[in-house]
Amino acid sequence: MMNVMILTSSPNMDGLTAACGNAAKSGAEETGAKVIMVNLNQQKIGSCHACGNGWGTCRNEHQCQVVDDFQNLHASMKDMDAFVLVSPVYWGEMSESAKSFTDRLRRCEGIKKEKTCLEEKPVISVAAAGGSGNGITTCLTSMERLFTHVKAEKFDFIGVTQKNKKYKIDTIREATKEMALKLQAK
Repeated sequence: MMNVMILTSSPNMDGLTAACGNAAKSGAEETGAKVIMVNLNQQKIGSCHACGNGWGTCRNEHQCQVVDDFQNLHASMKDMDAFVLVSPVYWGEMSESAKSFTDRLRRCEGIKKEKTCLEEKPVISVAAAGGSGNGITTCLTSMERLFTHVKAEKFDFIGVTQKNKKYKIDTIREATKEMALKLQAK
């Protein structure tokens, strides 16, 4: 069975980000995939401390020495076949909870000589802007850099606003479904 992890990162459990995450879940489940939903706002994951001289154990051991919920979530990613990251857009960037998690993930995985936990695994990035939508492009660009660094397969980048929500929710469901179907066909 295929495992798809959907990471959302908004404190609003009924908002646009949650709707996007639920659409991705629906699309993956339509293919029979097992879905693991993680709301990063419900995890205790602090920011990177740039330990030591700027690199702690993340550089050589590929593990973060700041002990919190990051370790278990990071370890569980190796068992996943695909990912969807959904973040609200705050000031043209991912949410603080998404940035804390992804900054630490990038440090642990980005300079690995062996295969990363996301390497060659498909990822869909979703930037959910509840306001003007002006920051979608820069948010998606930061997600693109992250997934380049960890060698993930960039499957799709989707920007969503309140104005285009109706058809973009369908787009997220269909994109996740297509991603899972392509994996199954391999």
